[in-house]
Amino acid sequence: MTADVQDESASVDAPVVAPPPSSAQEQPYSIFDNRQRALIVLIISVAATCGYLLLGKFESANRGKVSGFASNIYFPAIPTIAHDLDVSIELANLTVTSYLIFQGIAPSLWGPVSDANGRRVAYCCTFLIFLGACIGLAEAKTYAVVIVLRCLQSTGSASTIAIGSGVIGDITTRADRGGFMGIFQAGLLMPVAVGPVIGGALAGSLGWRAIFWFLTIYSAVFLLLLIILLPETLRFVVWNGSRTPSNPIAKYPLVLYQKTTRVEWDSAAASHEPVTRKRVDLLGPFRIVISKEAAPIIVFLATYYAVWQMSITAVSTLFETYYGLGETKIGLTFIANGIGSIVGTLITGKLLDIDYRRVQAGHKAQIIRTKSRSDGNPTQVSADAIEDFPLERARLRLVPLFALLQCLSIILFGWTIQYPHKVNIAVPIVSTFITGWTAVSTQSVITTYLVDVFHTQSAAAGAALNLARCLFAAGGTSFVMPMINRIGVGITFTVCVAGQLFALLGLAIQWRFGASWRRAAEVKRPKSKAQQEKAAPDSERV
Repeated sequence: MTADVQDESASVDAPVVAPPPSSAQEQPYSIFDNRQRALIVLIISVAATCGYLLLGKFESANRGKVSGFASNIYFPAIPTIAHDLDVSIELANLTVTSYLIFQGIAPSLWGPVSDANGRRVAYCCTFLIFLGACIGLAEAKTYAVVIVLRCLQSTGSASTIAIGSGVIGDITTRADRGGFMGIFQAGLLMPVAVGPVIGGALAGSLGWRAIFWFLTIYSAVFLLLLIILLPETLRFVVWNGSRTPSNPIAKYPLVLYQKTTRVEWDSAAASHEPVTRKRVDLLGPFRIVISKEAAPIIVFLATYYAVWQMSITAVSTLFETYYGLGETKIGLTFIANGIGSIVGTLITGKLLDIDYRRVQAGHKAQIIRTKSRSDGNPTQVSADAIEDFPLERARLRLVPLFALLQCLSIILFGWTIQYPHKVNIAVPIVSTFITGWTAVSTQSVITTYLVDVFHTQSAAAGAALNLARCLFAAGGTSFVMPMINRIGVGITFTVCVAGQLFALLGLAIQWRFGASWRRAAEVKRPKSKAQQEKAAPDSERV
């Protein structure tokens, strides 16, 4: 077998287990080689940029004329749009509210659909919805049409991140998932760096409708490429990629990947693998949000994400008010946050894999020592020993560092921007770089952890995380500017940091009780669910 084989025996929870005699279980975890996995991650990363293009393009909108809530997602031409549609700025802001609501809810629909019916089906449906909404918005003449189509647009664009997390779970093992998740997050965050500049240029030179025509062309071209290049990866449909489904949507271009892969696999063994049909579990993301094995860490991340978005929301108004910047220069200030986000998630992804393997090696050594003392046979490891792998320690031990650095950067941002005559503008801009780095790194780590825990519901896990962070961010960004106007910038962000420090309790609870709660949930899982996971190796069972 070549070096490109993703040997699941290298994954953490399968330390020195002797392979079963079944030829099916001797197959590689994924038949996609490294080149193919890189292409797949590139495709899903570009797919996820649609939602972030809408975020990134419109970050520079907030110039004191709109609320902090609106600056999260709206565009530089909002006063012109309000004028063209003959509505107030307040009513125009409602299109932002509706977008954020559907941004939180929509992945809870499409995540379970992709977990049951396939990734390609979910991607094609969401992009068709997004494409139609963009065309409608470019031609919209009334406020009612705009607000309805913004909801539809959010329904199409917001789900691509959750579906992408599902694809990552399909083609990677725990041992290399962190690196691929980092690449995925970095790619989708590219518009955070360049979006404000592009959005301002389009709106300023061609008018606000040009933004939606740009998105129309962008999504149409990419949808075509997605249909041609992205294979079906859902393990319940294609197993490790070696099973060829009869459905043409799932069959192509998978057969081309099977023919060109450098990974050795047994097609005869794959053909005998039973296909387990899953139902669409629309309540799955909501159950994950409130489950005790996920709720503490989700609340922790949602809090830190909300504070990050609150700082971004305030940037435009604060830089205009305190430093007198114009729209173009304000757009340029967002580049630091975007670059920090991209660099941070790339480095963190690699650190995740290194950290994971370090914990894995220590766990293997401990098991071998224990077995040697007990029965003198260090080559065999029981299922109980496999289940005892310290996943929380392997995944989450970097999170406290990122959390504390984010708190310090938020404090630095709040108190330095309050004194523009004493502090150079470079200081708060650098602080946004640090905030972006740490916030996205934390998000990447916890997303990877949840995909590990809910491996058979990886898209639903991403949707659950998205639901919580969007709701928290919507609430936080709605009152950050009124709070700043009332008590000042420094005190406002000091209060935010106090909330972040309190949220560390969620991380502590997850660290202390997460492993036992995971094992208890595994015991309670219905038999049918366990049967669904037979095709997955022990290291990916949840």
